[in-house]
Amino acid sequence: MSDDALREQSVGVVGAGIGGLSAAAYLAAAGAEVTVYERAERVGGVAGRLDVDGFRFDTGPSWYLLPDLFERFFGDFDRSPEEFYELTRLDPHYRVFWDDGDRADVPADPTAAADLFESYEAGAGQAFREYLDDAERAYDAGMNRFVLPGRSRFRDYLSLDVLAGGRELDLLSSLDERVGSYVDHPKLRQLLEYTLVFLGGSPHNTPALYQLMSHVDYGLGVYYPMGGMYEVVEAVETIARDAGADVYTDVAVTGLEPLDDGVGVELGGDRYVHDRVVCNAPPAHVERELLPEGTVPRFGDYWDRRTYGPSAHLLYLGVEGELTQLEHHTLALPTDWDPHFEAIFDDPAWPTDETEPVVYVNVPSRTDPSVAPDGHEAVVTLVPLAPGLDDTPERRTALRDRVLDAVASRTGVDLRGRIVAEESACVSEFAERFDQPGGTALGLAHTVRQTGPLRPGPRVRGTDRLYYVGGSSNPGIGVPMCLLSGEHCAAAIEADVAGGPFDRLPLVGR
Repeated sequence: MSDDALREQSVGVVGAGIGGLSAAAYLAAAGAEVTVYERAERVGGVAGRLDVDGFRFDTGPSWYLLPDLFERFFGDFDRSPEEFYELTRLDPHYRVFWDDGDRADVPADPTAAADLFESYEAGAGQAFREYLDDAERAYDAGMNRFVLPGRSRFRDYLSLDVLAGGRELDLLSSLDERVGSYVDHPKLRQLLEYTLVFLGGSPHNTPALYQLMSHVDYGLGVYYPMGGMYEVVEAVETIARDAGADVYTDVAVTGLEPLDDGVGVELGGDRYVHDRVVCNAPPAHVERELLPEGTVPRFGDYWDRRTYGPSAHLLYLGVEGELTQLEHHTLALPTDWDPHFEAIFDDPAWPTDETEPVVYVNVPSRTDPSVAPDGHEAVVTLVPLAPGLDDTPERRTALRDRVLDAVASRTGVDLRGRIVAEESACVSEFAERFDQPGGTALGLAHTVRQTGPLRPGPRVRGTDRLYYVGGSSNPGIGVPMCLLSGEHCAAAIEADVAGGPFDRLPLVGR
């Protein structure tokens, strides 16, 4: 398609999360007139930043994975990540403390990691190497034949190339079943399954194909952008603005109206019409609250029947003194984490005495002194919770105490008495600030029935000019996937305007 066709297109983008900013950048660079509407004071959506008394916290994503996809995005605009932020590779990737007093550092070097596995179970070192080989094959097949091409419709899978790639992917087993075919020790299974937290699932409802995440971890590495993950958000915003997109904050979209020749965007009492509109808001919110009822054909209580990723209880803590016992990424785990996942997906409930919480502790100041005042540490604790829970002050206070108790008993680090700054977030914030169904922190989980063409694609059903982008659409959850969803969304618009096939936009540098 020629640039002239997109130059005649006005595109509105509802929401300036990573996906919305990515789509805006691609569309603007290809010639469209792009306007981004963000209701918050700053861009980023869930991937925000919190500044408290000299401490700086990332409020959302804290793991920088899949560096090749970040390079792909910036490369599409003849830029590089290094122009915007400095990356540090973490080693160890993370430290694990269990409630039985055991501790392990998971190294970046796969050979050293194999030695760690062997120390827990005879033969597990070789099994780990085989698992990583299979994970790499699954990654190559999944990424190159499914994710990167943007196969979001069933008809996109009708090719010999797809069938060949599908042989490398296990869609029928759960991740737990897959991992169990390699190692028996419950702690080793946890080390191979922890990546599911990035996908919003449990070991029992996440498809085995996501074994590929272990290649993401060990094959591609775990990094940290100095200054925090919000440095990435600001870099993507800069790319979008430099490409020509207009980005407005403190502007709330209150309604969308599909028209014969465009889409009306309601901003309180004002109304603007765009040729096409991209929605970076959760699809359930868009269809229930922004669009006229019945716009998108859904059967019955479709959105209520979806499986959503966990919500979260988060503490943002400014702590006095050094925390040398903790790593940048630290996991404080119960030896049996099944009850916690059951309380999220099977029988939703707040953690009880019988469901010891899984606690993730992020201490970015161990790597980056700029995020905390001298002599202090910036600490974020996260406990996954079931979405939809009644988020009361009493519940939050009780869980705060349990989290601090768990960190102290498992890691030996008692934060109480050292906290000089504190903020929190929980189910209600994700529901109210981000319109996430039930207050999920991640959106649609990556279950078998919500993967590939069974996940919302860029084109919104029942409309000709409305599109989805972001973590609840294809390809899914995570900052790099949201960058890719922006590319796919822009390519879908390009194809629809041109009347041609879905393909990559002809950007400079390609």
